[in-house]
Amino acid sequence: MMAQAQTGSKRHPEKALSAVFVRQVSQPGKYADGHGLYLLVQPNGSKQWIQRLTIRGKRTDMGLGGAAYITLAEAREAALANKRLARAGGDPLQAKREAQAVLTFEEASRKVHEIHKPTWRNAKHAAQFLSTLETYAFPKIGARKVADVSASGLLEVLQPIWLDKPETARRVRQRIGTVMKWAIAQGWRQDNPSENIGQALPKQEKSQAHRKALPYAEVQNCIDVVQASGAWPATKLALEFLILTASRSGEVRGALWDEIEFQGGETAITAKAAIWNVPAARMKAKKPHRVPLSARALEILTEAEALRGPSGLVFPSMRDKPLSDMTLSKLVKEQGFDVDVHGFRTSFRTWAQEQTNFPREVAEAALAHVVKSKVEAAYARSDHFEKRRKMLESWAGYLAFGN
Repeated sequence: MMAQAQTGSKRHPEKALSAVFVRQVSQPGKYADGHGLYLLVQPNGSKQWIQRLTIRGKRTDMGLGGAAYITLAEAREAALANKRLARAGGDPLQAKREAQAVLTFEEASRKVHEIHKPTWRNAKHAAQFLSTLETYAFPKIGARKVADVSASGLLEVLQPIWLDKPETARRVRQRIGTVMKWAIAQGWRQDNPSENIGQALPKQEKSQAHRKALPYAEVQNCIDVVQASGAWPATKLALEFLILTASRSGEVRGALWDEIEFQGGETAITAKAAIWNVPAARMKAKKPHRVPLSARALEILTEAEALRGPSGLVFPSMRDKPLSDMTLSKLVKEQGFDVDVHGFRTSFRTWAQEQTNFPREVAEAALAHVVKSKVEAAYARSDHFEKRRKMLESWAGYLAFGN
C-alpha cells in the first residue's frame, strides 16, 4: 500500500516508506517514515529528506539531503542517530555544521600553504610545498575530509614512490605531517598518521633509511618550517646561521659578538661584510678558524642584535645564557625532521660535491676538517679564505633560490 501524504498531526508507523515508493512517488507532499523522518516532494519533482526533531526543548526541521543521492536506508540511519543525540541533550544541527566546516585534505593543505607563505623568502619555495602534494597526494586523498585521512590513505600516497623516489617520498610525508598538525590544532583530529606509518612502509636502502642528514634540496624547507615555528628567536637564528656557515653546534651556540669582525661598518646593520673568528678553544681541532659570512648570515646577525644582552652571546637563551646542547636538535625534531643538527654539514658537503666546481680542499677547509695526510698537510698552508667566501655565498644563494 502506497504511503499517504502527511495531514495534520496524524501519527505514522516506523519504516512506513519503501525504496520503491521513494523512487516512484511524484505527487507533491510530505511522506512520513518514522523517527520524525519525512520525504518532501516538491512541485518541480525534487525530493529531499527532512527530519522533525525537538532539540533542547525547541521543535526544529532539519534537512538531511536530497533523495537522489541519499538512500532511504542512509536517511533512516542518520535520523536515528540525530534522535538519539537530541534525546541525550546534544544538538544535531550544531554537529552537522561542525562536520561541514571540516576542510578536505586539499583545502586544508592550501590553507596551511597560505598561512606559511609569508615565511618563505621566495615564490619557488612556497610553490614547492604545494607542487609535491598536488602531484602525489591530492589525486589519492585530496577530496577526503582532513579528519578522515588515515594511515592507509597515506600508504596509498607513499608506497608507489617510497623506493623509487625516496627523497621525494620523505618530503611528501613531511608536508602531509605539517597539514595534519594544523588539523590537530583545529580540533579536527587527534592523531598525525604520518608519524605512525614507518613500520608499514618497505625498508629503503640502508644508506637512505639511516641517514641523519637532509638531502641538500630539502634544507631550505626545513629552515622555512623552523622560522615559522614559535621557538625562541635566537634559537631559530642560530640554526640558520649554523647551516649557512656549515659549522658545528658548539661553535655557533658559544659565538660571541667580540668574535665578529665587521667590515665597512661598526655593527651588523652598517657593515657590508663580516668575518667570524672562532677561537681554538671551541674548535674540534683546537685551531682557530676564520669563517667568511655571506650576505644572508650578515642579515641574521642584524636580527640577532635585537637580542643582545650583557653576556655578549650572539644567540643567547631567554636567560642570556648559552643555548643548551639539545636545544637546536630538539627544535629540528619538533618540526618533524628526524635529522641530526650535525647532519647539515653533510648536506653542505654533498651539495658542494654534486652542485659546484669548488675543489675538494676548499669544501674541507670550510668544514674545518683536519688534513690527515702528513705530506698533504705539509703543502696545505692556505685556508682558502677567499674561495670559501665565494663558496658560502653560493651555498646561501642555493638555499634561497635553488641554484
